[in-house]
Amino acid sequence: MQINKLRGKELDQLFEAVLSLKDLEECYRFFDDLCTVNEIQSLAQRLEVARMLKEGFTYHKIETETGASTATISRVKRCLNYGNDAYEMALDRIRDEKKEEVGE
Repeated sequence: MQINKLRGKELDQLFEAVLSLKDLEECYRFFDDLCTVNEIQSLAQRLEVARMLKEGFTYHKIETETGASTATISRVKRCLNYGNDAYEMALDRIRDEKKEEVGE
């Protein structure tokens, strides 16, 4: 867990701030103030790469659809295989929430 190297007061504050956000609109506002457009897009791209890898898409298809480099795809794949299972946790929760919204 590399995050242990980063633990500290400032990071705790950041994560507490994220956890305090109540809805999508607050997230948009917070991240717009916190990050550059490129930083936000990079985070979103990594999550989409993780989703596509989980669903079995090829590197070529992922690269074509997301614009992610093969290095980014490889890094995300390494996290999926050897990381903290956080991508899967988040993607599963998003999927489950969408199912609830449509009444499945």
